[in-house]
Amino acid sequence: MGGQLSAEVRVTSGVSQGSVLGPLLFIAYVNDIWRNMESTISLFADDCVIYRKIINSEDMDELQKELNRLGKWAVENAIKINPSKSKAIRFTRARVKNPLNYSLMGTLVPEASSCKYFGIILRSDLSWADQVNYTVEKAWKALHFTVRILKRVIVAVTILCIRIAHTFSHSTCSPSEGSSFVCTPHFFFSKFSTRNKL
Repeated sequence: MGGQLSAEVRVTSGVSQGSVLGPLLFIAYVNDIWRNMESTISLFADDCVIYRKIINSEDMDELQKELNRLGKWAVENAIKINPSKSKAIRFTRARVKNPLNYSLMGTLVPEASSCKYFGIILRSDLSWADQVNYTVEKAWKALHFTVRILKRVIVAVTILCIRIAHTFSHSTCSPSEGSSFVCTPHFFFSKFSTRNKL
């Protein structure tokens, strides 16, 4: 910057941000995260989801072991995971009072009642109310934006109609020619008629 170069720093991990090969190299680097995992794991870019069916306390212990393996893998591969940005969510229609108590790398994973995955809001009670409300809100915003644009167009067309009408009112057209002009806020047109000449 300004003709000056910073000191060289050794990069031991990571890829250049904004590079073409960056995403591909990252996916190849973390592609072995599923090894030694008994639970189902889904990967998409830098998003990772681990889930399994929980029936009893033993299943909860197994899921915690999976999180411990994930933390160990992250340390071995110099990958930083922020547990506070992670979420633990339980999908069930049953009333469960016991809170979730999962930890990742020594930090408690916060429990959530809903999460957004691939643009879809998933609620713990399997209800689609949040997703429907979110979609309706986006639709209303789009509609409001469209109406605002249309109002501007209508105003512009109205001003144009007034100017055209003003021009015709000062023209040299004689009444015998039977000219007429109609202008409304929504559309405008001009119509001219001449007498049939035999």
